[in-house]
Formats: sequence, structure tokens, C-alpha cells
Amino acid sequence: MTQPTEQVPVSAQESEPKKRKKEKKRKLLFPANKKGKHVMHLLNFLRILFYPIHFLVYPYKLYGYKKAGLGAYIYFGNHYCIWDVFYPARTTWEGLHFLMKESLMHVPLIGYWARRVGAIPAMRDGSDVRTLMESMKVLKNGEKLSMFPEGTRNKTSDEEFLPFHGGAALLAIKTRTPVIPFVICNRPHVFHVTHVVFGEPMELSEYYGRKLRQEDYDEADEKLKARLYELRAQHRAMLAAKKQRKKK
Repeated sequence: MTQPTEQVPVSAQESEPKKRKKEKKRKLLFPANKKGKHVMHLLNFLRILFYPIHFLVYPYKLYGYKKAGLGAYIYFGNHYCIWDVFYPARTTWEGLHFLMKESLMHVPLIGYWARRVGAIPAMRDGSDVRTLMESMKVLKNGEKLSMFPEGTRNKTSDEEFLPFHGGAALLAIKTRTPVIPFVICNRPHVFHVTHVVFGEPMELSEYYGRKLRQEDYDEADEKLKARLYELRAQHRAMLAAKKQRKKK
């Protein structure tokens, strides 16, 4: 007795080839040149094109660790608006992979450019195994990765961060990659200066070579989060002291 054949909707049959075609256009790994730099030429073009526009509309000042060295780093910072991707990109002329919401990869214009510059799609809840595997690939290849652990733009408070999604510490520990924490200290507004502070790279070396439980990864993630609060508090204290000196 023959089993009935399951009918696949025509729309699904059509969408699969389109999906494979998009995957072919997407580039993930970028080889190092003779100087050891992983260069994304398209990203550099976009940098030259949009940096002046961004600085004119949303002026900013960078503090701290403003020039990252060669090789793999994980940028770890808070998130207010779409322009935030420029801040870590300003610390290096190497290629930089961004974790971005998976849904944005399907937006025609944004998705096209994102695939060309090696963006990595991520589910908002951080549950996507593919995201983890692709992130580890680029880090093990000596490339840089930028992520916003809040998972979405903070539209609520300048004082508190949104709940953080885990994963940064696991990536850093598994690939033994330093983490560059950065904090956007005030919400960007048109024609108002935004202060962005970069901390020294954090090595989570105390976790290397150990058999870790989920509690250990959670603890490491909390250390990264605490560093963002610390950087922001230190910067605000510095600005307050500077303002006080001017009054005297």
C-alpha cells in the first residue's frame, strides 16, 4: 500500500532556491593579507561614505581604548540606535562582523549590504546554534566581532541597560578572544555630542581550560555587564569633576 505523498506548497518550493541564492551571495570569512589584516573593502567604502555624514548629524567623542590591535576581538556594548554600529568600527580599519537581528537580513536594502559585509544573523533570544557556530568561525579566523547584548535598541532609560542576553562570555572563553567593552554614555540626539567610552580588552583567562557549568558562563557574562556600568560611572564622574573645576 503506497503512502500518500506530502504536498509541498508552491510558495515554499520557490522560496528555498531564493534562500540558497542569498546564501551564496553572503560572505562570512575574510582572509588576512600579507600584513595580517582582515580587510573588508566594501566595509571600508561604506566607512568613507558614511563616517562624515554620521559625525555631522550625530557628533560624538570617543574615550579610552580607541585603537584596537590586529586580530580577533569581541566588541561588547549597549545599544540606542542603528548608528551605534559606527562606534566600534571607528577603532579599527580591519573588517568587523556585526551580530544583527535575523529579521533584518530579509529587509531588501539592509539585508543585501549586511550579507556582503559578513553580518551574522541572530535570533533575539540568543538561542540560534548557527549564530554561535558562525561567530566562533570568524573569531578563530582572527577576525573581529561586534555585538549588542541587549538584543534590541534601548528606548526606555539612559540610566539602566535592558536585560542582557548571554553568549558573549561563552564565545570569548571558547575561542580565547579578548573582549573590548564599550558604553554609549548618553542617548544619541541630532547635533548633540554623544560620549562613547571604550575599556581595555578583558581577558577571561581564569575560565580557560576548565570544565565549565552554565553558572560559570553566567558569572563571566555578569563581569562583562558590570564593566559597562563601571565605565559609564567613571566617565560621568570625570565629567562632573571637570564641570566643577570650571565653576571655581
